[in-house]
Amino acid sequence: MKAKAAVEGGKSRGDFLFEIGCEEIPAGMILTASRELKALLQKQFLANGLLEEKSAEASIEAFGAPRRLVAIARGVRMRQEDVTREITGPPKSVAYDQVGEPTRAAMSFAEKQGIPVSKLSIVNTPKGEYLCAKQVVIGRPALKILGEVLPQVILEISWPRSMYWTGAHGPRFIRPIRWIVALLGGKVVPFSFAGVQTGSHTEGHRFLGKKHIPVKSPADYEIKLKKNFVLGRPAERESKIATEIRALTSRGGLRTHEDTELLRLVAYLNEYPSVIVGDFDPAYLALPDEILLTVMRDHQKYFGLESRNGELAPHFLAVINLPKDPKGLVRAGHERVLRARFADAQFFWQTDQKIKLGDYLPKLAAVTYESRLGSYSDKVARMRSLARWLAEQWFSGGVSQADVAGSDRAAELAKCDLVTGMVGEFPELQGVVGGLYARAQGEAEDIAWAVYDHYKPLGLDDPLPRNLTGCAVALADKLDSLVACFAVGAVPTGSSDPFALRRAAQGIVKIILERKLPLSISAAISAAAKALKENAPRIEASEAVQKQVLDFLLERARYILRERHGFAYDEINAAFAAGADDLVDAVDRVAAVKAIRNMKNFVPLAASFKRIRNILEKSASGIDKSQLTVQADLLWEPAERELYAAAQRIGEEATRKKKVRKYREALEAISELRPAVDLFFDKVLVMVEDQNVRRNRVALLAGLLKEFSTIADFSELGGEEAK
Repeated sequence: MKAKAAVEGGKSRGDFLFEIGCEEIPAGMILTASRELKALLQKQFLANGLLEEKSAEASIEAFGAPRRLVAIARGVRMRQEDVTREITGPPKSVAYDQVGEPTRAAMSFAEKQGIPVSKLSIVNTPKGEYLCAKQVVIGRPALKILGEVLPQVILEISWPRSMYWTGAHGPRFIRPIRWIVALLGGKVVPFSFAGVQTGSHTEGHRFLGKKHIPVKSPADYEIKLKKNFVLGRPAERESKIATEIRALTSRGGLRTHEDTELLRLVAYLNEYPSVIVGDFDPAYLALPDEILLTVMRDHQKYFGLESRNGELAPHFLAVINLPKDPKGLVRAGHERVLRARFADAQFFWQTDQKIKLGDYLPKLAAVTYESRLGSYSDKVARMRSLARWLAEQWFSGGVSQADVAGSDRAAELAKCDLVTGMVGEFPELQGVVGGLYARAQGEAEDIAWAVYDHYKPLGLDDPLPRNLTGCAVALADKLDSLVACFAVGAVPTGSSDPFALRRAAQGIVKIILERKLPLSISAAISAAAKALKENAPRIEASEAVQKQVLDFLLERARYILRERHGFAYDEINAAFAAGADDLVDAVDRVAAVKAIRNMKNFVPLAASFKRIRNILEKSASGIDKSQLTVQADLLWEPAERELYAAAQRIGEEATRKKKVRKYREALEAISELRPAVDLFFDKVLVMVEDQNVRRNRVALLAGLLKEFSTIADFSELGGEEAK
């Protein structure tokens, strides 16, 4: 039996307000959680027919503040629409006898549906006339439905970590929930969660607002929150902060140190943010800017201030969760805290440098990198070997800036700052501190910058190491991490990537591509495997592991080329199928494919190459093509002779272009094969009876595919298929 649904009649609609009020949520988690809340609500509204699919995305919005996650949905049905179901039963010929009286089959069907036989009807289907029963399913009230699904929505919001507060078996959330507002059309959606009953009362600012604020609707909610010193929407908070920053800096002839990420973060740290200016002792400006800014930004969430010439000024901006600070008490507190932090930094700066940076190296033996991979001292030994190898490759390849000894020295110093007091107190400065100490202690400029930069790039928007020595150390560090971790099975899975191997692979690809470094990826992986075997812990990375690392790197390369360079998936696959060991060369070939793929001859030629591959893989699968050569005397048909001659002529031209990496011109030359290929398939049968002729034609096609797929495998390209 089949059921046919038909929607009947519209119902009244209302606006939905949902607020989960709790203790302070970590600022970095609020945006992700609000996005997830929206997705979960959208799923439930659609599944229960409370919103139309075409408008659901626009109808729901979600946002958050430190003490609340909020969702608003417009135009929600107050109850589900009634649905008429048509249930088909037995054929008419079976349901009624010759005189039109219902048979036992009709009566059984009516009894099963709970209606009299007289209420049954006949419907026409592709299979003929069938008995049909119509049932109206009455839509349920939305208040009832939401009361059932909203507790599950709260539970399904995922957090990096969560807690329970009503007992070990109670529900979990990021922080204890204190109140829940759930209103639809002004009416409370009844349910309880973790002992909290839903209602129509919210809370304002923890110190400045009221504790029990009645709300009637989303608009009423936002108005009353503002009156109680809460700006619910992050964009409002961010705008207020940015406006006040501009006003304060313009009056002082200063500017903020550019930091959009910090602006976003402080907007999630405060419900009613205001900006104040603080000062610190100018004597601290003797410390490097990197240290001062890190202390202000990462530890205190302050904005550094610069003079118009770009020099750091002895002032800072703090965002406070209050409308103002009339007596300057809050400002004084922030200045006192920052003074203590700067004093710590100054102490470590002076104390750490009482010994040379390189003298910290023995202490790395006591710092574990990974339990199976030994200490950071072991990692440094592997990095030195690999950095030297990389610099040697570039030097022998004619890269003038390659410095083998400098790369070795920079790799030796790269991790030494991990055991300094400064990095112990301010771990965000690792690498940077090492570079600063190296420069202050008289190391060569290139070596100091290489140490400073060797963690870069941390993301796709992060800058590269500023010199080739830094690139060698950064690649050595990242390649060692990849090969060593893969060798012991510490491979990223899902969202788990404790050694940031995805970021390492992404950094490797970014450095090679943007610096256009000549490097064999597989050889670099082998060099890293050799360093792992020859240095502690002397583990072997098998060929299978090395292949796994190569695939991992190339997958990141594909991602970067798609997302950042705008290449199509099939363009990348076509070029990579012809080889991707030299990433710079592979990208040149991807660009050439993209440039010519829409030429008149190229798309049909790509389709013909797919046809050639299909013939070789299917019809000619039993023939050993590796030993075949074309015999000119067996080319009987004029069309195959013409194709052979064209392939010889165009192949020579394409080879000349390829040698000087003029891949676009080479592909344009190859596209001139199209008329000869079309004529061949129109006039010549490959799989003929004569075995020698058949093998010769297979050899011709195999030679074509091999010769003209060295830039890109055309059969990987989407588009028109050969007939």
